[in-house]
Amino acid sequence: MRSEERHQRLLTLARQQGRLEVAGVAADFGVAPETIRRDLSELERRGLVRRTHGGAYPVESAGFETNLAQRVTLHVESKRRIAAQGARLLGGAETVFIDEGYTPQLLATLLPTDRPLTLVTASLSTAAAVADSPHTTLLLGGRVRARTLATVGSWACAMLSGFVIDLAYLGSNGISRDCGLTTPDPVVADVKAKALEVSRRRVFMGHHGKFGASSFCRFAEVSDFETIVTDTGLSVAEAHRYSLLGPQVVRV
Repeated sequence: MRSEERHQRLLTLARQQGRLEVAGVAADFGVAPETIRRDLSELERRGLVRRTHGGAYPVESAGFETNLAQRVTLHVESKRRIAAQGARLLGGAETVFIDEGYTPQLLATLLPTDRPLTLVTASLSTAAAVADSPHTTLLLGGRVRARTLATVGSWACAMLSGFVIDLAYLGSNGISRDCGLTTPDPVVADVKAKALEVSRRRVFMGHHGKFGASSFCRFAEVSDFETIVTDTGLSVAEAHRYSLLGPQVVRV
């Protein structure tokens, strides 16, 4: 098998499975682990995967986006820590926007229940997760994207336009100092941008693999956020570079 063919097969597998393990792939392909490591390094150089210890995972782009089923299996412990730290930033907020995605869904279940909150979300999964809580949950209308089980479109944006929200918890497919926060789908970007616009405070939550990545549609700048919450996979030096753009960066 030629290297370019291996690269394409590796990328396809990574996108289907959500993660690759060097040892397993090398055995399946009948090549040495060093060959797979070189292949993954080349794919990382092209911005298609991110290397991890013993493997790699795919980078989201205009042509590829993980679905919710994959997201609930990737970086789970990091996402739990990030969500817990995000919940600690609630402060005195009474109205809260919770973005689509697994980390925001985890955060929604960790918000305090000793006082009533109004939660606004486009995510069907998040709305279901907090349906039995004492909070009031408003689910934005619109078309449901099968990949993320979240609503998008003009109805969702129109509903958001009528709100003034104390705090928005937002995620993205990529965040970089040059390109800001990005996502592959324009209609998703529209909802995120509108939530950002109507919120007094904004917190970004995302694992370290999001950093340095960029997708098709920009919906925010790094400076739009008061706080960025990520995991310790983001180096101290890189966290400092992001903090120079305005937000506090918290690594957990």
